[in-house]
Amino acid sequence: MKVAFLIHSLEVNSCRYRVLQYLPYLKKHGLDVTLHFYQRTWVDKLKFYNTLGDHDILYIHRKLFSPLEFWYIRNKANKIIYDFDDALMYRSSGSGNPHSFSRRLKFAYMMKRIDFVIAGNQFLKSETLRYNPHVEVIPTSIDLSRYNLKERFHRDGPITIGWLGSSSTLKYLQDLSPVFEDLFKIFPNTRLKIVCDDFFDLPNMPVIKKRWSLEEEVEDLKSFDIGVMPLTHDLWSQGKCGLKILQYYSVGLAVVCSPVGVNKDIVKDRENGFWAQNQDEWKYGLAELIKNEASRRTLGDKGRTTVEGSYSLEVNAPRLLDILRKAVEKEEKRN
Repeated sequence: MKVAFLIHSLEVNSCRYRVLQYLPYLKKHGLDVTLHFYQRTWVDKLKFYNTLGDHDILYIHRKLFSPLEFWYIRNKANKIIYDFDDALMYRSSGSGNPHSFSRRLKFAYMMKRIDFVIAGNQFLKSETLRYNPHVEVIPTSIDLSRYNLKERFHRDGPITIGWLGSSSTLKYLQDLSPVFEDLFKIFPNTRLKIVCDDFFDLPNMPVIKKRWSLEEEVEDLKSFDIGVMPLTHDLWSQGKCGLKILQYYSVGLAVVCSPVGVNKDIVKDRENGFWAQNQDEWKYGLAELIKNEASRRTLGDKGRTTVEGSYSLEVNAPRLLDILRKAVEKEEKRN
């Protein structure tokens, strides 16, 4: 089976977790996989599109094409699988109007003509089902061989509330500034650590700023005592796939999160973490974990078990392989 993966970049987190980490497993099971990048010029685009008939499957990661361009792709490709992990049919958080005619048009046109869709969560699946019944959820998954458990837990030393992410989502964390400052008045042994490519300061609480790097990512996660994932309640956030939480859990951290989208599926309130829907609930959940080292350990262990059971590469790689095989076996293609 020959599969052409069409991606944005090797450096994008979504690509690493949704495509690249699966390739060794697929190759091991006999698939002939090749990576291709989205081209800017029509000359380069057509050069690639005209080779699509040589592949059994074109696997598109995230990209929304114009109807004209996708019409050409559809006519050249044998089978097409589409994978996405964001609410691409809506505008991002903070937009005055989340609805976009052009995004919706591209999404609807493509979904009606794709052979199989892999969605990152149930919300994205429900959006796809409006146009295509052939969709399955494969959550963003973690290669647990990269993540060893945190071993050192502080009893009397500083407690680090940690956040790891990109600058595009830093605003969610910054909205919690009043929460952090109020907590510091009660627990002066706390500090905030931000691992990102952008940062902010808190006037009355220490902030550790660490530039993100792939090589140091796991050690940075293990330097946290508590992981946080705040989100706003909007359509864009419903499409988020909980990568931060899964990374926190993978090293055994306790988590406080906004119960938005897939966060509610991964984190069960007071079972393997805390939900926080407003500032008072953020203060409560964080305070409980700051005060109680045993609770941090217990919830972190349960979080790791959650990843092992449903969100690991080991669990989901066979599911992806099965989808690819079934797509090839299916005789007809959507037009």
